[in-house]
Amino acid sequence: MNTSKKWPRCAAVIGAGTMGLGVIECFAAAGLTVTLTDAGPEQTRRAKERLVERARSHAEAGLVSPEVVDRVEEVETADGAAEAASEADLVFEAVFEDLNLKHEILTACSAAASVEAVIVSNTSSLPMEDLAEAVRRPERFCGMHWFNPPEWTPGVEVIPAPTTDTRVIERVVEFLRSIGKRPTVVGSKPGFVANRIQMALFLEAVRCVEEGLASPKEVDEVVRSCFGFRLPFFGPFQIADMAGLDVYRSVLEILRNGLGERFETPEALRKLVERGRNGTKSGAGFLDYSDEERERLLLERDRRYAALNELLEKLPPVEAGSEGGP
Repeated sequence: MNTSKKWPRCAAVIGAGTMGLGVIECFAAAGLTVTLTDAGPEQTRRAKERLVERARSHAEAGLVSPEVVDRVEEVETADGAAEAASEADLVFEAVFEDLNLKHEILTACSAAASVEAVIVSNTSSLPMEDLAEAVRRPERFCGMHWFNPPEWTPGVEVIPAPTTDTRVIERVVEFLRSIGKRPTVVGSKPGFVANRIQMALFLEAVRCVEEGLASPKEVDEVVRSCFGFRLPFFGPFQIADMAGLDVYRSVLEILRNGLGERFETPEALRKLVERGRNGTKSGAGFLDYSDEERERLLLERDRRYAALNELLEKLPPVEAGSEGGP
């Protein structure tokens, strides 16, 4: 495998929908030579036009520099997946979430690409082992799940297939960090991590509306201004540790009694509480905390929450739609 410090130099993006175009802008802004292709020559031509318009609108809004527009205008086009992949160090497949279509594209790309090229799929749900079946030399293949809008959302899930070489994962993670992303390596199970948690939240939000607890607009406000307010800084395990795992267990028992088995207390949580690991207040929960670490964490939490609240007060409200729906 190529050990050049500068990797990748050239990227091919196959599929120019919302995600593909956003990823291309990120790659171009990072200085990569990028080639795009879509379903056909005419679709590719229109995709390039949309890409340039998108970058110009971002520059006009002050979100990117004019130099990024110049780089986007230099993005090349190809008449098909094989042509686009032929000169690429990194092949980024971003076509519609259909296994047969992805197999077709991955087969064409892996046949045309250099043997050292890394090939990734931007799937949000398909198993890596199923996708890897279509790739020649599948040790160079993995998932790279970006989130919408890809230009601004920092998180990217990197998903190895059972056949993926660990050096490929290391290279992909290093690259993503170099362009300002925050990659996390996760396993190949339905929904991976982000969509699994996001869909669980969405289902409960819909149930709250269906049961008459609140309107969609009111549910959005609760999520945004209550527990969602904490999420830019902390994940669910650290939030639980700071709140108290014994408190979480008590709340879950109430929810289990009122709403059923989907709120059954996890065995991992039950065991921690039984061992007295109730979170930061006891020095240990899902994580361990020294006295110094606990005090520093709680103070930093308060500083960050106060800063975010001040920022939100300064920003104009986001215009929401009117109430409707079911």
